Formats: sequence, C-alpha cells, structure tokens
Amino acid sequence: MAAPYATDPEQIRGRLFPEEESIFRSPFQRDRDRIIHASAFRRLKHKTQVFIEHEGDYFRTRLTHSIEVAQVARTIAAALDLNVELTEAVALAHDLGHPPFGHTGEDALNTLMVPYGGFDHNAQAVRIVTTLERHYAEWDGLNLTWEALEGIAKHNGPVTGDIPYALAIYNERHDLELHTHASAEAQAAALSDDIAYNNHDLHDGLRAELFSTDELAELPILDRCFARVDELYPGLNYYRRRHEALRRFFGILVEDVITVSRRNLAELGPQSVHDVRHAGRMLVQFSPDLWGDLKTIRKFLFTRMYRAPVVIEMREAVTHMIEELFPFFMENPDMLPKQWRKDVETVSSETALARIVSDYISGMTDRFAIQQHKKLVGGTPVPPGVTDGN
Repeated sequence: MAAPYATDPEQIRGRLFPEEESIFRSPFQRDRDRIIHASAFRRLKHKTQVFIEHEGDYFRTRLTHSIEVAQVARTIAAALDLNVELTEAVALAHDLGHPPFGHTGEDALNTLMVPYGGFDHNAQAVRIVTTLERHYAEWDGLNLTWEALEGIAKHNGPVTGDIPYALAIYNERHDLELHTHASAEAQAAALSDDIAYNNHDLHDGLRAELFSTDELAELPILDRCFARVDELYPGLNYYRRRHEALRRFFGILVEDVITVSRRNLAELGPQSVHDVRHAGRMLVQFSPDLWGDLKTIRKFLFTRMYRAPVVIEMREAVTHMIEELFPFFMENPDMLPKQWRKDVETVSSETALARIVSDYISGMTDRFAIQQHKKLVGGTPVPPGVTDGN
C-alpha cells in the first residue's frame, strides 16, 4: 500500500495537452513507456558514460547506466512505499539531455552556448520530452504528466537563480514550481543515480586498469567489503573477489538510503506529496557518515580515472571536435538534416539558430559526432581512451 506522501496516480495534475487516459495502464506507466520508446532514449546506447562508446562492449553507456539507475530506483521506491512507476519514469529519463562524450561534451557545448543562454543537460532533457521528440499527431514531445516533468526538471533539488533557457521556456507554458523540492519519487531517482555511477565507475575503472583492486580495498566502505569477502571466501579468484566486494558496496549504499530516508519521513510525517515538496530539504538522503566516505571515493575516482593522462588526451580531442562542429553548422545551416532545416527557415535571430544547432549536436551519439566531424570538418581520428562522466 502506498504511503500518504507517495504520488497518487489518481490525482495527477494532468498533461499540457489533455488526453484520455488508458484503462489498462496508469498515467505513470504511460510516461515510462513513452520514454522507453523515445528516439532520444535509444540513442543513449551509443552515448558515453565514462568510456568512449567505441572502446568496447564491456563498459557502461548512458543506456546501461539509465537501466541500472531505474533498477535501484524501483528498489528504493518500493521500500519507501512510493509510486514505483513514477520513480522509474524519472530514472529512465534523467540522462536524456546529455550530449555526446559525457560531461566533456557538455562543458564544450555550454561554453559555446554562453552567448545564447548556455547548455544544461537536465534542462535539455525537459526540452527533449516536451519539444524535440516529434512523433505524435497532436503535439510535440511526449506529453508526459506534470509529475514526471517535475521530477526530470528538479530531481536534484529546487532550480533557483538563473534558470536554463531550455527549462524556462517550457516553465512559462506549464509551471513546474521550480522553487520547491520534487516528489519523494524524484528524490529516490536522484539518489539512485549517485549509487549507480559510484558503483559502476569503480567496475569500469578496474576493467580499464586505471587503478588496482588493492587500491580499492584501502578506500572507506570498500575496505570492509573486501575484508568480509576474504573472510567468507579465502583464496577466491581475483575477478570473483572484486565482484563480490563491489556488490556488497552497492548493497550498503542502497540500504543506507532506505534506512535514512525512512527515518527522515517518519520524523517529518508528511501526509501528502505537497508536504514533501515543501519540507525545505531533501528527504531521500544518504547518512552524513556514508556521504563523507563517498566524497573520499569520488575524490579517488576524480584523480585516478576522470583526470588520468589518457582521459586528458581524450577530453582535448572531443572538446576540439565539438568546438569545430558548432561553428560549422552555424555558418552552414543548410548542411543540417532536412527536418532540422525546416526549423532554421523560421528563425529570426542568431540565438534561435544557435539553439537549433545545439539541439542537433547534443542529440548526436559519440560515433555519429566522430563521423560527422571527419566528414564535414576533417581531422585526425579520436585517440583511444576515456572521457569523464558520471
């Protein structure tokens, strides 16, 4: 049975374009299904998580990451008696706005877009599901529920200060109450993202041999995971040993969120999702001690993985690639695909054109960006390596 603070699918705030709801699926099931069938979701298969997409089939992509986040989110939502379907929808959509090459690509695109309003991947995710997915006869976007859009827009907390244009434009049409916290379901999706990338970045860094198992065994939380595995399975195979330790690490993070969040919810006693939104703080959280340990682990990953020499080389290469593609399309909008040129025909300013070019480049997969750069601009192939992301 759902808790009183869970989002009730029978009391949704509706969709921007009214439509008759399904008799077989709840509104949030429909949101989830529309996200899964979206073109942008499929393209996540060939977008970087940490390792550049063409480097191998064993490393995470944005798609596998999103699936892992959704799995964790379902577990946490069920344990907290939240609406699992809404939680899953937000989790699956949270990375739709990422451009090619992870955060390196985002940094490059944001710099280029500074004169035109900047670029933010969370705001771009909202733009994708409200404008850029163009498949339905009666509207642009996926026409998701207000609750799903709210979760995508502010799962990391209230959006204050300068609101990214991609989010501000939609918010003028459909107020997402950006100044408040999101539902507990969206908060669960956000913490699930943290859990998933902390876990799989350790896996992928080991596979890439950027650090050793012995080094991991000295980090907080992981030290006791490895000690427990060695106690239970002395002499265990190297690969099985690290897998057993990392799955225990994964479990500790999930259990900590559930325990702390249950306590937070019990202490506050919210009687509605409105109470959650106006609690003044995130209610789905890690404990302070575990959060401190995670900061130590993230610092280790930053130094040994995201800023490893091979990563720096890759960052420079893909940044240069984005820096050349953007001005090329600004100067040659006729080289955009046919469906994009139709939008260009209606623009009346450089800013409007830049935002179309940004939408196009941000939707590229890693390999397509590499191919387009080689075809349109020329240059040397991308060196083997990794690019930062989480």
